[in-house]
Amino acid sequence: MQGNKAVEEVLEFIWSQREDGKNSVKELFSIKEVAEAEADTGTLERMRNDGLVMIDGDCVTLTPSGESLARAAIRRHRLAERLLTEVLAMSEDTVEENACSFEHTLSPGVTESICTLLGHPPTCPHGHPIPRGECCARVKDDLRPIVVPIDELAVGTNARIIFIASKSHARLDRLGTLGIVPGSIVRVHQKRPAFVIEIGETTLALDPAIVKDIFVRRVG
Repeated sequence: MQGNKAVEEVLEFIWSQREDGKNSVKELFSIKEVAEAEADTGTLERMRNDGLVMIDGDCVTLTPSGESLARAAIRRHRLAERLLTEVLAMSEDTVEENACSFEHTLSPGVTESICTLLGHPPTCPHGHPIPRGECCARVKDDLRPIVVPIDELAVGTNARIIFIASKSHARLDRLGTLGIVPGSIVRVHQKRPAFVIEIGETTLALDPAIVKDIFVRRVG
């Protein structure tokens, strides 16, 4: 880890330790990434000099400035985990590493957009709280995700297909021949006894397993 990335990572570890009721410098250094950052650039000492943390013996705490930066970093990281898990359907063993890389590329505006896309989720996939953002405060009364599985829509709703989560190439090819591809506009015709959609002039009954894989955004 180098530069601001290293600082953000250490701030995140301090925040996470605090959630577990810990604030020990010794325990912090037992974390491989923190030990490496300290060995490479003296990150923790630099953070103290920059007014981000206070160290008293074996106790490390965040200053108000450090708290603000840590909160933003934790928010980006946990939203990235949600995005990679729910939208990109990445496996659990690859989410953490990719979230760590992805979070450092997110601007405040993109972070807010991701939060809105996901419906302002309260927790990450591991159940840890995601700090609220300005976008969350603006929509207290409606925290629905923008992109949802098509089977969550009411009959008569028009929607644009955003992505299809199926990992089966054969299934994706079959859907493609029917015009069920990202960007297509569909209308929910009925939900029971079979799930039926209208796409253009065509009416299609979809298998329940396929329905769960189609994610859409309401239009109109």
